[in-house]
Amino acid sequence: MEERKELIDELKDLLEEKKYKLLAMQMQELNEVDIAAFLDDLPAEDVLILFRLIPKDLSADVFSQMGIDNQTRIVESISAQELKSIVEHLAMDDAVDMIEELPANLVKKVLGSATPDTRKVINQYLKYPSNSAGSIMTAEYVALKKWMNVSQALEYIRSNGVDSETIYTCYVTNVQRELLGVVTLKDLVMGNPKTQIEDLMDEDVISAYTMEDQEEVANLFNRYDLLALPVVDLENRVVGIITVDDMVDVMEQEATEDIQKMAAIVPSEKPYFSTSVFEMAKNRIFWLLFLMISSMLTGLLLTKYEDAFQVVPLLVSFIPMMTGTGGNAGSQSSTLIIRAMTLGEIEPKDILRVWWKEIRVALICGLVLAGVNFLRLELQYPGEDLVCLTVVISMFGTIIIAKSIGCMLPIAAKLLRLDPAIMAAPLISTIVDVCSLFLYFQIACALIGL
Repeated sequence: MEERKELIDELKDLLEEKKYKLLAMQMQELNEVDIAAFLDDLPAEDVLILFRLIPKDLSADVFSQMGIDNQTRIVESISAQELKSIVEHLAMDDAVDMIEELPANLVKKVLGSATPDTRKVINQYLKYPSNSAGSIMTAEYVALKKWMNVSQALEYIRSNGVDSETIYTCYVTNVQRELLGVVTLKDLVMGNPKTQIEDLMDEDVISAYTMEDQEEVANLFNRYDLLALPVVDLENRVVGIITVDDMVDVMEQEATEDIQKMAAIVPSEKPYFSTSVFEMAKNRIFWLLFLMISSMLTGLLLTKYEDAFQVVPLLVSFIPMMTGTGGNAGSQSSTLIIRAMTLGEIEPKDILRVWWKEIRVALICGLVLAGVNFLRLELQYPGEDLVCLTVVISMFGTIIIAKSIGCMLPIAAKLLRLDPAIMAAPLISTIVDVCSLFLYFQIACALIGL
């Protein structure tokens, strides 16, 4: 790691000194991912110069790892012949990802530079909905036939596996491309050369449908520890595969989207510094407005019971503690439930089991918090027994309400085909604030007689 950092610093020095020939030689010592990261950190005017210095056999790999801003600049600037060389050497899924991000005029240039066969495959991939299995798969895989023996299969892999996304997992198909089984490279290398693939393959194959959501595909990878997954159409014909490196990107994208939703932000796939201030404000303002208007209910409640404050002003001092504790308790439950639902541990049918478990947790937490508050209030406010009792009972009830709301709202969102992540801390806190204050004042009116 330290050596790589020193080499990048050396590259920057060579760039400042305009020693391009030496710079080109030094860049080849880096991995394509590091070269792309190095270029992405440079000013726009230097990127194209250095990209042209990269050898043709490496340029496509570097291009696929670069940020969309630099990819756009390169596509705009290079010739059709140079672009054709890049497109034809890109993995199909990388080519499709790039095209989905490019402006329409540049998409036309990219497709115009591709060969008819490549253009046909790209157009087929673009028909699949965004975030579906079909949109992230690649057509570059090894397909074996069941009548082959191990020796023939290995020879076929040597001849046809060079451009494949992976050769470690090979799929067995018939003439109609129907999925029959799967065999690993380990099975082939360790197997008898004369053994037929039909006798070696595993017929219990886990696959994904082209229109299946990428989040469901990620769950399959996570559950079964897969390195690759075949993607089939309605007739069980293999149309592509998804590999674990692509799935890591999907998992990161899905996690980022959930985090943004849980923070009450409209999801955006753009990097932080590539997102304009106006767009950031637009992504945040809707939920801020919604939560602000929702919190007005809290103000209405406070106005309704302002006479109670005049009789017992001490009641006001416990409102922040009541709402804060309730919001925290609800957020704890909602965070755990959302995560468990994302991992497939909880289904909507489990709503009553989840609620019963959270209620028991709430009883324990509520008793502890109420007990601590009772001791503190008796010591801090001697003689105010009714106020003390009001706060303690309200705290206990608030925890139960908050845990119930926190666990049930994400599941309810799932039942309504909404993303459970939207039922996260900000929204839960707003709802719990209203409920806890209403309970607090109702109990105060009943016990103190306001």
